[in-house]
Amino acid sequence: MTQADPIVTRLKELGDKERAEHSLRFFKTAAGEYGEGDKFLGVRVPAVRKTVRAFRGIELSQLEQLLYSEWHEVRLFSLLSMVDKFKRGIDSQKKSIYLVYMSNSHRVNNWDLVDSSAPHIAGAYLFGKSAEPLCQFAVSDLLWKRRIAIVATQHFIRNGCFNQTFHTADLLMKDREDLIHKAVGWMLREVGNRDLEAETEFLRHRYTKMPRTMLRYAIEKFEESRRQAYLKGLI
Repeated sequence: MTQADPIVTRLKELGDKERAEHSLRFFKTAAGEYGEGDKFLGVRVPAVRKTVRAFRGIELSQLEQLLYSEWHEVRLFSLLSMVDKFKRGIDSQKKSIYLVYMSNSHRVNNWDLVDSSAPHIAGAYLFGKSAEPLCQFAVSDLLWKRRIAIVATQHFIRNGCFNQTFHTADLLMKDREDLIHKAVGWMLREVGNRDLEAETEFLRHRYTKMPRTMLRYAIEKFEESRRQAYLKGLI
């Protein structure tokens, strides 16, 4: 028996069949959809987080193994455990977690998995360092790497640094995926929550060329008259 086995057993015990069936639809798992083939136990996120706290002693190598589980909530457990270890770890431990995360990023393969981990591992590790790995992810053929690239910059935004968000947004401006349009718009909105002038300056020469969903997400918190002016191309 490995350290991982009791965790999988525990998560299966916490599962709910009805919730699992709902998750199959919510996370778009049908053929041709972004979550095609994913499987769910039906465990609520707070219960997964509680399980993370209960198994804090698990080794990083075991968490890497769990990332290859067929079960969505097991992969979520792995990522939330990495986030927890990263926050509590020393620099050498943080580097190890970051390297495992980035080298297995193809297993961070749904939007909630990305959003709950990318800012806290990739963003936190690269802040103050070269962000070239995020630029490389932004031009990847893999949807989830591209989402990691933009969502990771949330850590930069929270620390008052917006340039990497703007640069990544430019790299993703013509992306074909709605999930990327939403993520870029979300991060631009996050910038605006802290510095509205910085966001509007970025939008000034781009808003008429942006995918509609990206723009809608970016200006969601604007006052209604201003929001409508953007949507009508009147700014």
